[in-house]
Amino acid sequence: MDKWLRNTNVVRVVALIIGILLWVVVHMDQTNLSGNSPLREREETINNVAITTKYDESHYFISSMTPSNVQVILSGKEASVKKVTTNNNYQIELDLTQVGKGDQQLMLKAVGFPSDVDVQIVPRTVHVVIEELQMKEVPVVINLKGTPAAGLKAGQPIVKPNKVYITAPTSKLGQIENVRGEVSVDKAQSAVTKQVRLQAFDKDGKEVTVNMNPSVVDVEVPITSPFQTIPLQIKITGEPPKGFAISQVTQNPDKITVYGTQDVVDKLEFYQGPQLNVQDIKETKDYSLDIPLRNKVTQLDPAKVTVHVEVVPSITKVLDNIPLTIIGQNENYNTKVVLPETAKLSMTVEGAPTLIDQIKVQDVQAILDVSNLPPGKHEVNVTVNLPTYVKFATPQQVKATVEISEKAPKTANP
Repeated sequence: MDKWLRNTNVVRVVALIIGILLWVVVHMDQTNLSGNSPLREREETINNVAITTKYDESHYFISSMTPSNVQVILSGKEASVKKVTTNNNYQIELDLTQVGKGDQQLMLKAVGFPSDVDVQIVPRTVHVVIEELQMKEVPVVINLKGTPAAGLKAGQPIVKPNKVYITAPTSKLGQIENVRGEVSVDKAQSAVTKQVRLQAFDKDGKEVTVNMNPSVVDVEVPITSPFQTIPLQIKITGEPPKGFAISQVTQNPDKITVYGTQDVVDKLEFYQGPQLNVQDIKETKDYSLDIPLRNKVTQLDPAKVTVHVEVVPSITKVLDNIPLTIIGQNENYNTKVVLPETAKLSMTVEGAPTLIDQIKVQDVQAILDVSNLPPGKHEVNVTVNLPTYVKFATPQQVKATVEISEKAPKTANP
């Protein structure tokens, strides 16, 4: 080794090698400092950065925010700036947690940026309008679309639940007219059951976006024959024996729903129910009767009726001076009652005390029908119409005699 060091040529070669190495090292440092050195200062501009809002969404709503995007200018060491542009951990935040409703001009905050990066937000503030959310209960309306199969009719939709809660800003809540859904019953032959998504609409029929709970409801649409609810009439025949009378008859129900084709249902004003014979009844009774199908009616609801017949001991009363009323007179003849001479009747009637105490002569009709009778004297049966549940004290057939004669011809004035 000593010999080499004493050799001039060896020393020269070593010095050359050391010089080359120093040059390489210096050149590499200069390249790093002038190129992509992590120590180099850098500025970066990011456009259209969305603003992240932080607030209580269960109580407030941002109706407007201007602007909604900002420009972010970053400056700092290149490595730190590069970290920002290569990940999405940073945010431009608008913190509204301590702000109430109204118009506000608020500062933006940079969140998630490296501490050694300077962040400039342009613009630094935004104008925001905050509204308070309100809750309102609204009934559900179901619109039916289409027509069921021939001869059938869609009934009233059954909605569960039939009301929903909507949450919206105060300004928007006032616009809502109704909440509705749609169900198709086109060509349906049986009940239609489905889940329906609801939408809120304003008075002009435009959809309004709101939070709705629930937003989907269960709907069932009955499909039936056309129907109509009309009075139910019970016919009472016979009467209690002498000494007893009906004071009152009540029925349940007094109305009935009839089903059938549309032309059959439309013609009915009342429905003739069963006939009840109360002949010789001496005490109050309840009857359960089947209601018969009549006149092409296909279904009845209900199918039975309960009739309560109240029977009490009867009393009698004499009615005098009941006038005879003549009907069916020929305009070319004179018709006169000759028997009884007064053209008035007297009769004894029987019934429940509550009815007999109130009966008057005006409540009784005595009718003589002289239709198609020729001139002469005729004994004619008198048709007597008594109030309901009032009868003759003794069974009788009332007659009267009438005389029919031609009218004298009119004479011309001289």
